[in-house]
Amino acid sequence: MGMRLSVDPGLDPAGYTFRHDIRVRFAETDAMGIVHHSRYLPYLEEARVAYLRDIGHPYTAWQADGIESAVLECFVRYRQPLRFDEVLTVHTRLASATRTTFQMAYLVTVGEEVRATAVTVHGLTVQGRPVRLPAWLSEHVR
Repeated sequence: MGMRLSVDPGLDPAGYTFRHDIRVRFAETDAMGIVHHSRYLPYLEEARVAYLRDIGHPYTAWQADGIESAVLECFVRYRQPLRFDEVLTVHTRLASATRTTFQMAYLVTVGEEVRATAVTVHGLTVQGRPVRLPAWLSEHVR
C-alpha cells in the first residue's frame, strides 16, 4: 500500500493558521542534552489537540460522539536539535482533506530558527470502522 502523505509542510510561519508554545522538559532530553527524536510526536499531538480546541472542535467532543482519530502515517524532518528549557513553537495547519483522511502540517521553531517540519495523516473511525470526515474539516483546509 502506498503512502498517503502528500503535503509539503513549508518553512514559513505565515503559512500556518495556529501556533502553540511548549517548554522542553529535562526528561525529554537524551544523554547529549538534546530532545530525543521520539519526543517530537507528543509535541505534535499537543499542538494538534490545541488547534482543534481553538477552531471549536475539541477532540473531547469527537470522543463524546464516538469518533476516534487514528494516526495512519507521520513524517518528521529534524533540522536542528531542541534543547532543555527552550520554548518551541509548533505552527500547525490543517493542510489536506479527502473523504476519508486528513493531513496536518507542522513547523517547529525556536524564535526565528526552524528546528523541524512534520506531517501527520489521520483517519476517523467509529467503533473501529473507518468513517467519512465531517464537512467542517474540509472547510478548515488552507
